[in-house]
Amino acid sequence: MAYEVFTCSDIGTKFCPCHLAESGQCIICSQLNSGNCHCTHWNGTCVYQELIWNNNKAKKGREVFECKVVDKYIVEEDVLVLSLKGSHELIHDLRDMGSFVFLKRVDQEESFFTPISVMDIDLEKNLIILAIELKGVKTLDLNNLEIDDTVLVKGPFWNGILGIRHLKNVTGKTCLLICRGIGQAPMIPVLKYLHEKGNKVIVLNDKANIKGSLIDDYLNKYAYKVYDCSCLEKGKLTKSFKELLVDQVISKSPVVVHCDGADILNYEVMITLDKIKESLKSAGVEKNIEYSCCNNAKMCCGEGVCGACTRKNNDRKLRRLCKMQTDPKYVLEGRRLF
Repeated sequence: MAYEVFTCSDIGTKFCPCHLAESGQCIICSQLNSGNCHCTHWNGTCVYQELIWNNNKAKKGREVFECKVVDKYIVEEDVLVLSLKGSHELIHDLRDMGSFVFLKRVDQEESFFTPISVMDIDLEKNLIILAIELKGVKTLDLNNLEIDDTVLVKGPFWNGILGIRHLKNVTGKTCLLICRGIGQAPMIPVLKYLHEKGNKVIVLNDKANIKGSLIDDYLNKYAYKVYDCSCLEKGKLTKSFKELLVDQVISKSPVVVHCDGADILNYEVMITLDKIKESLKSAGVEKNIEYSCCNNAKMCCGEGVCGACTRKNNDRKLRRLCKMQTDPKYVLEGRRLF
């Protein structure tokens, strides 16, 4: 693989240094990891010095906020949309792309906290809007909430997008967004951000099992063009979708492609883009197309402590995906199967 540019989503925030730094496993600081200082990924903050200043202790972690359910409705049979009223501090901290929270009912055990991507926020009304696919014990339990109930929200967390730097650098360009199923929800902050930056946003939308109008209002307001499509069949891109993707990349020349779906879709889109660029390069045409995708497959504690988010590829490097901000290829390529 090429040289990996990475950072930590928490560095420089009120949550840094964290328990990883305290235990000598900081994502960024080589001094804390090995005792040798060589800041190849300098972020403007010395985590080692911050830890010393904090008496070699981690900063206080995320708080648990009490929020009130102000709206609830079901899209189709298995997608719940909740609007929660919370503190202005929490809502303000969730305004960026890739934000997510942990959610549970007040009367449930700590193990019922489940990570949910933020679909939208309303800073004036202090609202978080969340779309939740009802699949397992934790999410089905959230469906028991009623309007005016109190729900516990732990946050903010920010590493819901891999390759987010490519999205933040785009202004006044053409961008291509791809989403499938419940992946429509975390795509909305990306869509709104790119639109606000004056970009022309094209969306390839596969509703999958969600046939209702989960994001139609957002698409009508912020998207330049929307194509309804079917992305996957038996774990591979469908012929019609692949043809549509190739056509949009060649004819519209997007500077960035972003995908919100399962890892198999994120991976298939990524390698298809690589093939398109290789084909164009062999024809003497250079296209610099950056790629980003959602990062929501392996979240558990959100702090890198439990280890459920860790992944090793063929390069044997340990990546803690709840905090480590890197490009998708370093996560999706070369996976070790054992």
